[in-house]
Amino acid sequence: MKNRFALITWLAFTGFTSAPADASEWGCEVLLCAASSGPSWRGVESCHPPMEKVISAMKKPGFSWPTCPEGGAGKPGYEQYGDCPAGWAPTDGDLGSTFSRGKSRCMRAVNQCKGGRRLFGSSNGGQSRTKEDGVTRIFSGANSCSFTEYKARPLRSAPYYFDIKDETDGQTNRFWFNLER
Repeated sequence: MKNRFALITWLAFTGFTSAPADASEWGCEVLLCAASSGPSWRGVESCHPPMEKVISAMKKPGFSWPTCPEGGAGKPGYEQYGDCPAGWAPTDGDLGSTFSRGKSRCMRAVNQCKGGRRLFGSSNGGQSRTKEDGVTRIFSGANSCSFTEYKARPLRSAPYYFDIKDETDGQTNRFWFNLER
């Protein structure tokens, strides 16, 4: 809430317009617009010029993020994937593939053994089954009541972020944003 108030105050007192700005000023405009929430930068008309400019600039060779030394921010961070559900952990790439796209899947170990009885079919080690909801189970050895489940990790709708330190309390807050028009 404090940062939203700071954004509105800064915009009001600096006469935030679409006039040409030097690199540092542009970087601060990008930082403030990216940190805007409720509405996001797309809902703030004065944020369209600096954000459109950065989106266009990203497509050009040699692009580097505009910085805002006054705001303590340089290039934003980027995390393509969201958190795994509770009880699941991020893991590398697709099953059985040598190509890894980072920690793009979630996994969890499951043990449903009761009195040494197998719960599922044959005792073939490494047997794999995919359920209707996209969860793949890989059974462990002869004990098919122990298995590991894998599923796609959710994508973030806003994968870019800036970490901004609040000078009043010293806390760092993360502001997520996307660059889709």
